[in-house]
Amino acid sequence: MPWSSKLFEALSNTKPKEKMEMFFASTTVSEEDNVVYGQCLLECMEEEIKVLNLRKKRLWEEHSRPLFPSRVSPLLLVMEEETSWITSCFGDTGQNFTDISEFESFSEKNDEGSNLNAVVTIDMILPDDLLERILAYLPVASIFRAGCVCKRWNELVKSRRLNVWSRKPWYFMFTSSDEPVGYAYDPVLRLWYSLGLPCIETSNWFIASSCGLVCFMDNDSRSQLFICNPITKDYRRLDEPPGLKCSDYSALAVSVDRISHSYTVAIAKSKQVPGNFFQWDLSVDVYESETMTWVTSVTEILTGWRGGDESVICDGVLYFLIYSTGGGVGCHDRHGLIMHDLSKRFSHGMLIRIPVPCSLTCGRLMNLKDKLVLVGGIGKPDRPDIIKGIGIWILNGKEWQEVSRMPHKYFQGFGEFDDVFASSGTDDLIYIQSYGSSALLVFDMNQKQWRWSQKCPVTKRFPLHLFTGFCFEPRLEVAP
Repeated sequence: MPWSSKLFEALSNTKPKEKMEMFFASTTVSEEDNVVYGQCLLECMEEEIKVLNLRKKRLWEEHSRPLFPSRVSPLLLVMEEETSWITSCFGDTGQNFTDISEFESFSEKNDEGSNLNAVVTIDMILPDDLLERILAYLPVASIFRAGCVCKRWNELVKSRRLNVWSRKPWYFMFTSSDEPVGYAYDPVLRLWYSLGLPCIETSNWFIASSCGLVCFMDNDSRSQLFICNPITKDYRRLDEPPGLKCSDYSALAVSVDRISHSYTVAIAKSKQVPGNFFQWDLSVDVYESETMTWVTSVTEILTGWRGGDESVICDGVLYFLIYSTGGGVGCHDRHGLIMHDLSKRFSHGMLIRIPVPCSLTCGRLMNLKDKLVLVGGIGKPDRPDIIKGIGIWILNGKEWQEVSRMPHKYFQGFGEFDDVFASSGTDDLIYIQSYGSSALLVFDMNQKQWRWSQKCPVTKRFPLHLFTGFCFEPRLEVAP
């Protein structure tokens, strides 16, 4: 029986106290099931208030005084066939609850001296830590709507204490080349939300994300760097990085520690050596949030290769793509991969080159659970610069393992597909889109399943209308 069916059956056959225990014990089910369970639990609370109100009315008639205080809250919690929680412990909070009978003698009167209607409120029963855990099981959009219910809920939503359980990555799609406007896609509810981004001025800025934070760098001077939480809109401007001031190519990467929330920003810059087309200066600048300082991690000269704009940090290692500049390199070796351990700095020869799995028209790097994943356009055998399909590979050590290839029906579904495309991912989801279309394709790494997203509310307005985007984790508790 699917877990969702078990949840509904449990809701109809168990007491509220047992429902709460099951709610906090359901840590191994899917994200969708937990969202359903949380919503059903809240609905159950509202239904059961009717039972207590009837009992309260009878007691009112018998004793002519209210049983409970008259504080009012939009969400009401009652106990079926029970009047209290007595030293009950749920989950791992270690929180004991006081017998609710302590409040039974409390009453209030209105200005006319008549007794107000009395109800049991969630403000009286649930401490903040349990209320936070309940709200954290709701979708992110529902949490923000819950913040409009009352002052207490609003303070909890804004407190950054909500460790949101729902962390499937969203995808933000830019819908204009001139302005940083667009829509964010929620894969759990399959909905698009209009979302404004702080700091960024145009959609062609460099963008990298990790664990709820997004880093932006301007594409002109490459001296404006910001890191922000796109959900809470909190942001911080970083100091200008050292090294090459006018690099020809730059690649931006960020990595956030999931426990301490400290972060590392890395910029790989490359600039052509004056008078020598085949040699390129390469430098890697690294910023640590704990020390709030930049250091130049490595400087080397590449021969026959240059840097690009694609990089990512996985488990403390910086990976970035390099591109052939000729000089004896075969037409099938147009791309390469460089790995650099960020813990081993100021050492010459610490750049390790890894070949790509096949001839690529373009490549996109991403961190999926501290594993490097490459999404690449597969070139035709006789024309390696012409795309014939899209593949997904994961790096194990220094060997590539193919995960999947896009089925031809999805490849055709984009219409005219360029040799280059946009793709990003995190957790277990990978998003792929064509620059010339607002269609968005999603690949689930766990289920090995391809599917289209819900249609974006924006359509192509003119032939050269371009679309691009990036994915990020919607989190409330992470701040830059």
